Amino acid sequence: MSSLCLAVLAACQAVEAPTAVGSAEAAAPPPVSSEGALATQQALPFPFDETTIGDLQAQLGRGEVTSEALTRAYLERIAAIDDAGPHLNAVIELNPDALADAAARDAERAAGTVIGPLHGIPVLLKDNIDATPMVNSAGSLALKDHRPASDAFLVQRLREAGAVILGKTNLSEWANFRSTRSTSGWSGRGGQTRNPYALDRNPCGSSAGTGVAISANLATVGIGTETDGSIICPSAVSGLVGLKPTVGLVSRNGIIPISSSQDTAGPMTRSVADAAILLAAIAGRDDADPMTDHSVGKAVFDYPAHLDPDALQGARIGLLRGSMGFHPEVDAALERAAALMTEAGATVVDASIPTAGQWQQAEFEVLLYEFKNGLEHYLRTRDAPVKTLDALIAFNQAHAEAEMPYFGQELFEAANAKGPLNEEAYLEARREARRLAGEAGIDAALQAQQLDVLLAPAASPAWLTDPLLGDHFTGAGYGAAAVAGYPSLTVPMGDSHGLPLGLVFIGTAWSEPRLIAVGHAYEQLSKARRPPRFLPTVDLGTETADGVPAGR
Repeated sequence: MSSLCLAVLAACQAVEAPTAVGSAEAAAPPPVSSEGALATQQALPFPFDETTIGDLQAQLGRGEVTSEALTRAYLERIAAIDDAGPHLNAVIELNPDALADAAARDAERAAGTVIGPLHGIPVLLKDNIDATPMVNSAGSLALKDHRPASDAFLVQRLREAGAVILGKTNLSEWANFRSTRSTSGWSGRGGQTRNPYALDRNPCGSSAGTGVAISANLATVGIGTETDGSIICPSAVSGLVGLKPTVGLVSRNGIIPISSSQDTAGPMTRSVADAAILLAAIAGRDDADPMTDHSVGKAVFDYPAHLDPDALQGARIGLLRGSMGFHPEVDAALERAAALMTEAGATVVDASIPTAGQWQQAEFEVLLYEFKNGLEHYLRTRDAPVKTLDALIAFNQAHAEAEMPYFGQELFEAANAKGPLNEEAYLEARREARRLAGEAGIDAALQAQQLDVLLAPAASPAWLTDPLLGDHFTGAGYGAAAVAGYPSLTVPMGDSHGLPLGLVFIGTAWSEPRLIAVGHAYEQLSKARRPPRFLPTVDLGTETADGVPAGR
């Protein structure tokens, strides 16, 4: 399967003054021995390892820690684990204002003011989201000096909720919409991000840096973006919860786009509870994104209220067996997950999407058309140094040694050949893609058996990173929700030889509360997340590195 399926079907030694990190020179980080990786981890005990927003708010409220101390601790961990040690290469730039912002949150708290649920909590953002005073580059050297004058709407929402923007994370360049043969987690500006569970494995795209950073506890929570799989896949292969919202629930204003039909930002966290809190903070109507008009009366904003540990009792869940079969250990883990849900009171039945896969050609046409239009609108309105797709193609050709050492720009060229968005070919493809995946797809499957949610494997285990041949992607179950613009939620369900596996819950439009409830209930029963150990490679024996049978 092409790299398109991964993204669109698809780090600062000076803690006092964080600066940009990451470059094309990081494309091939130095090898790390097993002893070296584990010694680095063991020598640096981290007091906030696996902590949640709730844990930290309680500690901040009791005065046991300050936001400034918390932020400093994360910055030190980034220097030790991301820039050095295992050299994850997940963080591409740090916010020079992070410590000052954290100190301001502490002053507010000391004065008796807590401005929101994220007050003093450090957050990392994917490097396609505008956040002052940092660069927003989509990983491209063409935008390495692009510093937007204002925050993206969702970043405004995060700041209003009290968050401390810690920095930006690396990504698959242009959110993996440049080549059909790309390597996920690589960008010209940031180099190659490495999977924290096995450093020679891939982090999946395109929100690779966010997935790796949050899994490795480089921040409390993170934001990724998805067109087709770019929240779900990197979350799954890094043992995270990833929530891809209904398109229109979260504003795309200030995010470098691929598709106005399918793009959305969403939470990438270590727990469903944190995802619910983060979603509530970033959701909201924005005049600058007309799609958010559809959220009026449908967004509930109290997503944490739906964290029901008993939500599986009486739930009807449809297991999409047609999305299985690409890896036996993924199938076995999903069967165990379904059995656990049944024991908890759910009814799990076999289900199918009648139009499965029929939307793919229409989706590809939509993305090609919308990419050029949306990207050039962003470049013009955000005063980027490059204004057109033509100019970006020329830049890549002129800087091919740095920008195209491994793969080309076939998708750029195909998109550049498309016409305006009033062409009938585009309008028909958009209608068909949404209908086949949504009304005739997910909705039909849910209605046929009165189901609450659908259940599928999120993705394959992480593959070996291969710059020469590109991604070795074998299968996934998230595509329908992405094309329909419907929500999906991945939760850890086990591992294959120590590599995390995730399942994905899928619902109809605006069904985030139900997905959060069911996902939280399953998470509390399974407790499948395991922190990464930064091993150099995977033990392919009959047991995992922890001595337990392979394929939990």
